[in-house]
Amino acid sequence: MSISQAIAPHLPYLRRFARALAGTQAAGDAYVAATLEVLIEDPSLFDTKLDPRVALFRTFTGLWNSVGVNLKPDIQTSALTPADRKLESITPLPRQAFLLSAVEGFSAPDIASILGIDEDEVMELIDQAGREIAAQVATDVLVIEDEPMIAMDLESIVEGLGHKVMAVARTHAEALKAIAHEKPGLVLADIQLADGSSGLDAVNEMLGSFQVPVIFITAYPDRLLTGERPEPAFLITKPYQPDTVKAIVSQALFFERRARLRDRSTAA
Repeated sequence: MSISQAIAPHLPYLRRFARALAGTQAAGDAYVAATLEVLIEDPSLFDTKLDPRVALFRTFTGLWNSVGVNLKPDIQTSALTPADRKLESITPLPRQAFLLSAVEGFSAPDIASILGIDEDEVMELIDQAGREIAAQVATDVLVIEDEPMIAMDLESIVEGLGHKVMAVARTHAEALKAIAHEKPGLVLADIQLADGSSGLDAVNEMLGSFQVPVIFITAYPDRLLTGERPEPAFLITKPYQPDTVKAIVSQALFFERRARLRDRSTAA
């Protein structure tokens, strides 16, 4: 089997990981494209002794961790408050290890192979990421979800992280009504809603009037990772694990916070 055949089934999920790590569709996809270019130029970087999915993610993280800009905050630390410094001090490897575990479902041995570290260090990194998530600045969350049990579960998870659920909307109309008088700091949105309306449409209308980080929830992530249209940077697959939600909520708020700090620094 050729390398291209071996990695093809795993590319949508590498793109999901890359976007969660980079914070945007464009940046994440650029890193994936760079990874593929590297493999074309030097196929020996793909370790055929490993599971193809592990080998692909190993090549990607090797490239990611070789770029200095990913290891440092991208704004002047002198402009940061103590809370901002805590957020900006989140280190790359803990985030990578936590996303690999919670979102992509890799085992500790696989993560060790992907990141080139030992299993004990993997567990230490995941624990560190958990502490960093717990210290994150709280915000108001809008949940757009038509399944009552899932909505309750999401509400419990985000409130356990210290955030407040301002409303739970079951339809497109309810979602727009919920933001009429109060704007959320984060949106968790299902794709298909109770009345046949679309969570995507509701979110697009919101983004037309204000900016907010959005996490989409779907049982069919591959349908949103086709490369044929604008796609979400943050995506949770149903059925999900609580740690998956925690990881993606943390990433979405991390990059939203960085964007606001960057805007503040530029304005000053």
